Amino acid sequence: MRTSLTRRHFFGLAAGASALAACSAPVPAPAPAVPSSTPAPTSPPPSTAASTSAAPSGPAVEVARATSGRPQIALTFHGAGDPRITRQVLDLVRQHGAHITVLAVGTWLAEHPDPARMVRDGGHELGNHTWSHPALAGYKPEPMLAEIERCRDKLAEVTGTPGAFFRQSQGQHATRQELVEAGKAGYARVLSYDVDSLDWKDPGPAAIRAAVAQARAGSVVSMHLGHAGTVAALPGIFTDLSERGLTPVTATELLK
Repeated sequence: MRTSLTRRHFFGLAAGASALAACSAPVPAPAPAVPSSTPAPTSPPPSTAASTSAAPSGPAVEVARATSGRPQIALTFHGAGDPRITRQVLDLVRQHGAHITVLAVGTWLAEHPDPARMVRDGGHELGNHTWSHPALAGYKPEPMLAEIERCRDKLAEVTGTPGAFFRQSQGQHATRQELVEAGKAGYARVLSYDVDSLDWKDPGPAAIRAAVAQARAGSVVSMHLGHAGTVAALPGIFTDLSERGLTPVTATELLK
């Protein structure tokens, strides 16, 4: 089930870029993507390597944090929701001189292409978070790959890049099959995370701020666009990070 983006073109683009259910309620899966009746594969332990690579079509490597020791963290955002909130998040990020990574959902890209371009134009980073944000681990290989490739191609169409990373939907860590299918789609790395802000539960700004305070040098933090509580929590989060000497950078910068 290959879509219009050729593998040669994809890798040319990618070379220039480099809970459990911890996301908002999933968009219903497309009709062809019928969940498997068999249990999801056991998740392999995440890699903590600062730099990973995979041969074309080989399984991707999961990365959940960096071990460089540099005083940096990556704030990564599930890309979906009200574009007005995306603009508010980007304004706050700019005011604090930070950079972020947004893992975009394909249906959001299709409906709201401008916010994704704003992410790109602000010097931030985009990645692939599946087409419709299903419970991906339960999918059979073919529809799983279709979810990844369809979002990949929309990212390339809207922003000029297929994204630096893939992130599985509705799961903190990737299953073995998700790593295999991500590799087939051309992604060398699957970006997981070691700190979950739980902002998708809308627990309030103080709770979100406290959750992100668990981040340490090298952490990858999961957050979400589309939630007003996240916007309200961000000024305090940036203050906390600054006081601790931690700089928010893109995931590519963190992992280099």
